[in-house]
Amino acid sequence: MEDTTPLVFDGHNDVLLKLYRAGGGSASESFVTGRDGAIDLPSAMAGGFGGGFFAVYVPSPVDLDFKMEEMAKATYDLPLPEAIDWEDAFPVVMSQAAILFDLEQKGALTVCTTAAQIRATLGSGKLAAIFHIEGAEAIDAELNTLEVLYRAGLRSIGPVWSRPTIFGHGVPFRYPSDGDIGTGLTDHGLRLVKRCNELGIMVDLSHLNEAGFWDVARHSTKPLVATHSNAHAICPHSRNLTDKQLAAIRESDGMVGLNFAVAFLRDDGRMLADVPLEQMLRHLDHLIEHVGEDRVGLGSDYDGAVVPEDLTSCAGLPKLRQAMARHGYDDALIAKLCHENWLRVLEKTWGE
Repeated sequence: MEDTTPLVFDGHNDVLLKLYRAGGGSASESFVTGRDGAIDLPSAMAGGFGGGFFAVYVPSPVDLDFKMEEMAKATYDLPLPEAIDWEDAFPVVMSQAAILFDLEQKGALTVCTTAAQIRATLGSGKLAAIFHIEGAEAIDAELNTLEVLYRAGLRSIGPVWSRPTIFGHGVPFRYPSDGDIGTGLTDHGLRLVKRCNELGIMVDLSHLNEAGFWDVARHSTKPLVATHSNAHAICPHSRNLTDKQLAAIRESDGMVGLNFAVAFLRDDGRMLADVPLEQMLRHLDHLIEHVGEDRVGLGSDYDGAVVPEDLTSCAGLPKLRQAMARHGYDDALIAKLCHENWLRVLEKTWGE
């Protein structure tokens, strides 16, 4: 097995936010030629990164130095950012979506709306991209924006990031903690889930609080998917999934993508990058045990998180494949973890 195969199809990245902050469309050329970041086309080709969920995310004002300082402590509880109004969120979402389509125009990627398109794009020299929104602030209560964005290619959405929306509530960055924090989905949130089911838009559970998770589990007709979350039994962080939640994901024939963010990997929950690859494998072992080997993949959070030192760029992904093989995963399981499981759950979610 070559170090760059099987190709990785990834559950979450924030490169569109980085390009948006760097100047929008004018910065997208760096994605094609090479940039200072985790994902660009040359690094993807070097590391066997085939594509994934490209998140559109509306940032909150955050003191990053304070956040990093707090999350390096033994315990922490960062205050949730305030909600963002639709009028403020919508233009940011449009700008980042435009960057995604500009990258497609430049030949760097293909925005895929079917698993068949993803399969055809993997290995083509272009990245296979899913248009995903992380935090539904740009969706109005009547869901008109959802309908239009679906026509534009939106196929995955998280009702919340960590701050509240009109649809539900997220979890704070809190350690130690679980996600049993606050109330569940609102009436607007239940309608959002129903309409996403009807359209074939995947509902991402990664930032929802536990009450919201169980509301989706009760009302959704589709597999339960957390694109970038880890095992709470190993790292008791509010962002991670309990064994009870993992059992529900398994029962729904859903999916979990392993988050590379170090605060969700480390036993001590600290935002420190000296994390060995063996710690990631501990989470993978636990997820496979509780969800099944057909329902686990990767959800790196590249360009949006501090990740282990060996994997700061997608060019480093051969190290993860090698670690999986040394750990005893056979070629078939590695292929499932790298991309086959994502394609399976997307086919089921999108109705192919």
